Amino acid sequence: MRLKPLVATLSLALCGTAIADEGMWQPHQLPELESILKAKGLEIDAKSISKLTEFPMNAVISLGGCTASFVSPQGLVVTNHHCAYGSIQYNSTPENNILENGFLAKSPAEDLPAAPGSRVYVTETVTDVTDKVIKGTQKLNAKARYDALEKNEKALVAECEADKNYRCNVYSFHGGLEFYLIKSLEIKDVRLAYTPAMGVGKYGGDIDNWMWPRHTGDFAFYRAYVGKDGKPAEFSQDNVPYVPASYLSVSAKGVQDGDFVMVTGYPGRTNRYRIAAEVDYTFNTSYPKSREHNSKYVSLIEENSEDGSKARIAYESTIAGYNNYIKNYGSMIESFNKGTMFERKKQFEQELSAWINSDRKRKKQYGKVLKELSTLVAQSQEHNERDRMLGYVHRSQMISTARGLYRLSYEMQKPDAERESGYQERDLPRFEASLKRMTRRFDATVDQAILLHFLELYAALPKEERFAEVDKAFKLENGFDKTKHSELLAQMYASSALNDEAARLALYQQPFNELKNSQDPFIQYANAIFAVMKAEEDKDKALAGKLQAARPQLMSAIIAFNKAQNKPVYADANSTLRVTYGTVGGYSPQDGLVATPFTSLEGLLAKNTDVDPFNAPKKQQDLIKAKLFGDYTGGMNTVPVNFLSNVDTTGGNSGSPTLNGKAELVGLLFDGVYESIIGDWDYNPEFNRSIHVDSRYMLWVMDKVDNAQNLLDEMNIVK
Repeated sequence: MRLKPLVATLSLALCGTAIADEGMWQPHQLPELESILKAKGLEIDAKSISKLTEFPMNAVISLGGCTASFVSPQGLVVTNHHCAYGSIQYNSTPENNILENGFLAKSPAEDLPAAPGSRVYVTETVTDVTDKVIKGTQKLNAKARYDALEKNEKALVAECEADKNYRCNVYSFHGGLEFYLIKSLEIKDVRLAYTPAMGVGKYGGDIDNWMWPRHTGDFAFYRAYVGKDGKPAEFSQDNVPYVPASYLSVSAKGVQDGDFVMVTGYPGRTNRYRIAAEVDYTFNTSYPKSREHNSKYVSLIEENSEDGSKARIAYESTIAGYNNYIKNYGSMIESFNKGTMFERKKQFEQELSAWINSDRKRKKQYGKVLKELSTLVAQSQEHNERDRMLGYVHRSQMISTARGLYRLSYEMQKPDAERESGYQERDLPRFEASLKRMTRRFDATVDQAILLHFLELYAALPKEERFAEVDKAFKLENGFDKTKHSELLAQMYASSALNDEAARLALYQQPFNELKNSQDPFIQYANAIFAVMKAEEDKDKALAGKLQAARPQLMSAIIAFNKAQNKPVYADANSTLRVTYGTVGGYSPQDGLVATPFTSLEGLLAKNTDVDPFNAPKKQQDLIKAKLFGDYTGGMNTVPVNFLSNVDTTGGNSGSPTLNGKAELVGLLFDGVYESIIGDWDYNPEFNRSIHVDSRYMLWVMDKVDNAQNLLDEMNIVK
């Protein structure tokens, strides 16, 4: 069964005091929170936040992995520097390294095309389609259920995307208890307008990542373009800046300690309702091993590419992403081992079971769900080491590209509605863009070294845990020999054309009968393993179909259990638009230490060593020494750089606008403190703190350091 309507449950639960500032709320839930929001400092109507076509929500946009917002009537978009990092890297060369030096377009005509495939998504409607998605699936199980759900979702998406200007997706909430169809305007021409130098945008680098105090100017600007008719269009010199329905004003006054703040954005994924068995596996097996292998992945890139070389520049975005995960996993493991989450998770399940079993009706409805889910989770982990190591082997760009081309060609034999998700007509522009991006994000020497390392680890698995087809393709039947397999891979890379963009595009959408007979060694590998990988995929879908039946039952029980105790229930983050709120404030990370909520220009200068990653531009240093702060102090004696708040956020919220009670932009969310990373799994109000770039620092850098007057002139600056 499913709970209907969920909002009714929330309105009862919100009467209690347990809510604190926890929760990533769907916009339609905001009216239920109005009394709390008003008490904390919200000045605009809470109902306006629930309406996606009204200010301020229609100014908040998704980049497909990060959040951003419109800040001018000329389509100017502000987001994090690390969210624009791929586009900055894409436009960098050893001769003109804008990653290091920064970039400013003095007029829209000078904007640089973003990395291929870059998009701006403006959410317009969110529709409850639960009944339509689950129709005809209630009595199905395993793969039949999975296929039926997917078919229903595809039909809804196809109908929604009849207008080619929109991107539509069906999202699952509460583990499949509810489904919503989200329709977003898809702006396809995105350009880079401004980025500060690396010494601002990534000041502190990986050393300061997830740490406090922080002094990072993590901001950059895109501009969205459309055709002259105002509709989305592919890149063209004739396109014009998009005129958004509304845009955010940017505050030069900023915030003070204790002020109300609200963050609107697209948080990626949280797992706060996972069962104990999943927590155990994740923190004791998955994260430790992923951290180890990701660390090696980065070291292999660095060992096989010189700093500042074309090869290193090609992988800068990859290195940044991997280092972020490495530190993220390290903090989560540390917090897990220090904390009590696992014990509390098991205790909660015991209490939930006792509550279920105390009532005959509840026992009949929910009595078996925890046991069933635990069994399914155990099945999903049976071949985890095999899947992990082969997954790293298949991260080779040559292999992943070959497998993608092969699968696309295979799927295109079918009617569009029957193709695998990711290979339908709607997905082809993204696919083609990925083939083009590879040109500036690939180096054969680096890729070959990565593949050799992980192939050795895969070959070390017991024979019964390996696939015979993979062994045969890589000549692993008699074990791994580093010299022999280095020569084998060298031959494959030398004879493959996939490292050439024109060759990749020539294979794009090639008829299946032609592609499967290709003599390219990586295409041959894709062909050799296709059948067994497809069979494994079908097994995974069958298991997913069973999980899709079990998880909604568990969430229904949890919602009912929490309702009985007057506790709030919100859906895990799933990359859809959410709102979270809180206040500016510090925290105490450990006994004897108190972290204040603001950092300053003076603190930035004190950190500076003129050596990466603490190498602020000389002009910036001189301005700080001269105390040329301008009108950007907001009542302080300095310019605040970063600040802390207790808003509940996660990955995907990067670039989210931080708003004050009037919905003015006072900062950009870009990180969390080290102790809060485990928040993806467990909310702790004592340590949950998000880190924001202060709008005053952003404006000061734009004005005093980079002379970005042309951008400031088109923005509405509130002084």
